[in-house]
Amino acid sequence: MKTKIFNITLICAFFLALGAFPTKALSQENKPEGGEKKFNPQEIIMEHIADKHEWHMYGKSYLPLPIILYTDKGLETFSSAHLQPQGTVYAGKYYSYMLVNNKIKVADTNGKIDEVNNKKVLDFSITQNVASMWMTGIILILVFFSMSSAYRKRPGKGPKGIQSWMEPLVLFIRDDVALPNIGVKYKAYMPLLLTIFFFILINNIFGMIPVFPGAFNLTGNIAVTLVLSVIVLLVVNLKANKYYWKHIFVPNPWWLFPIMIPVEIVSIFSKPIALMIRLFANITAGHIIVLSLISLIYIFGTQWAAVVSVPFTVFIDCIEVLVAFLQAYIFTMLTSLFIGMAIQEHHDHEVI
Repeated sequence: MKTKIFNITLICAFFLALGAFPTKALSQENKPEGGEKKFNPQEIIMEHIADKHEWHMYGKSYLPLPIILYTDKGLETFSSAHLQPQGTVYAGKYYSYMLVNNKIKVADTNGKIDEVNNKKVLDFSITQNVASMWMTGIILILVFFSMSSAYRKRPGKGPKGIQSWMEPLVLFIRDDVALPNIGVKYKAYMPLLLTIFFFILINNIFGMIPVFPGAFNLTGNIAVTLVLSVIVLLVVNLKANKYYWKHIFVPNPWWLFPIMIPVEIVSIFSKPIALMIRLFANITAGHIIVLSLISLIYIFGTQWAAVVSVPFTVFIDCIEVLVAFLQAYIFTMLTSLFIGMAIQEHHDHEVI
């Protein structure tokens, strides 16, 4: 199994070296004076980890995504292909638009940003992160419906096909994560824990694929990790029992009230914030390190740099495979731990 994972990672690293960067970014473009445009690794790396209005497939090819804008004059929709390449001004139904650092701005025909009208436009577009989230969500729905159907058709029999891949992970979350941390009430929270685990895991794995349908940074987007953390915050505090709140607002001894109550209130929010930052930082850092190593080839301007760059990239990619599983596990484990702390009864010292 470890050999298969290493071989898959080696292939991913090879294609990353060939196709992770858009061709237009790697080519030596001519400046108006006739000189060569200097390769800017920071620009390329930030473009990769940022959300976009198109989905790069390979080289110059990309999948345009729908632009949905709500303006003061009405709803406006069109394809993001009209805004490519960046800097192109597209005359819409109500305003003219252009992309500036992957953000849609209202502009005049000369490309000058209209700051006044720009405030009247709300962007509800289907970006790369949204499209990738829908894609992975559909994959998970199909996989789990397939598993559910297989269990109904073959009750009491051993796992077969996709069941044999997924069942060990489901049992791992149940027996080693939910049951030890939550206790006898774990069944009510299994759907949440499984959803969090597999959502993070599948997006981490797809994010490592350097070409379509991968090459996105969903779990490295702090808005996504924020939503996951808010869900955990709501579940923990809405399901918390009286002993949880008594521990926060009635500390013992009583003379610690002025100190402990503010500290405990801060801890309510600090725990999900830590979840949010940990997942965001680890996944984003992995993408940046890999792309930085590949950038060395173009910074030094020689293919010989690949002798050092590519092996290190393969090594980091192998670590990233572990990180993809590890971050999904840590987020799920800490979620179950926080839930268990919130619902634990005062007299519940039973070892499960």
